[in-house]
Amino acid sequence: MQKIVFNGHYLMYFDTGIAEYWRATAIPYEEAMHVLGGDLYVVRATLEYKASARYDDRLQVCLRCERVGTSSMTFKGAIFCNGKLLVTGELVYVYADPATQKSMPVPPILRDVFLDFEAGKPMTRLELGDWEAVGKKALPLRVQVFVNEQGVPEALEHDGLDAAAHHAVILNQMDMPVATGRLLPAEAGVSRIGRMAVSRVLRGSQLGETILQTLLDKASSRGDTEVVLHAQTSAQNFYAQLGFDPDGAAYDEAGIAHITMRKRLIRQA
Repeated sequence: MQKIVFNGHYLMYFDTGIAEYWRATAIPYEEAMHVLGGDLYVVRATLEYKASARYDDRLQVCLRCERVGTSSMTFKGAIFCNGKLLVTGELVYVYADPATQKSMPVPPILRDVFLDFEAGKPMTRLELGDWEAVGKKALPLRVQVFVNEQGVPEALEHDGLDAAAHHAVILNQMDMPVATGRLLPAEAGVSRIGRMAVSRVLRGSQLGETILQTLLDKASSRGDTEVVLHAQTSAQNFYAQLGFDPDGAAYDEAGIAHITMRKRLIRQA
């Protein structure tokens, strides 16, 4: 037996790398294509083999967008194992109408996303402010995550507390909200963070940490001494890693298991 990776698997590795490329640009692919009215189709995929990967090897898959043409874009890729080049590849995509699969011009905003990413420019911006200035921008994401994905009744999601809260939202280059959270007014020095949400396909990409730290900094700067939140138990480890401690047993909230967690703050000068 050769005990090496089947040649065709490298295309799967590159395809997985493309999915991570989209995550790195903070673009939820399906939603973005729906907004833009098109889709991307592979029209050519080529591989050049230099050496073989073996089972259980830890591989590094690298990709860059080399060119954005009128209706197509070209990605160049390479796969390494411990610094040794194994495979190079090229993937050519055409932007097209999903109904007819006829090519269309690449939208300017999509072109800018790829060019800016390759130039090392930020893919997101963070905004902090009140409901009218900032919070409303996050509403589509909150509905998507809490109502559509988690089944929270819409009447519970809109609890009437937004107007009094500070809101943080991260938007991508298409002005799509991809992460959000809010900070309620403090009572006796204790404030509450809630409505933490990150686009499903972008979870694990540090967006949630950025939102949470932004709200913690805001609470500390205004003199709050402690922050409390009602964490979904599935996210308990996420908050624990950022200094929150559990307080009491788990309980049901909107049909989802939650646990109260707290963090003491160091007041900023």
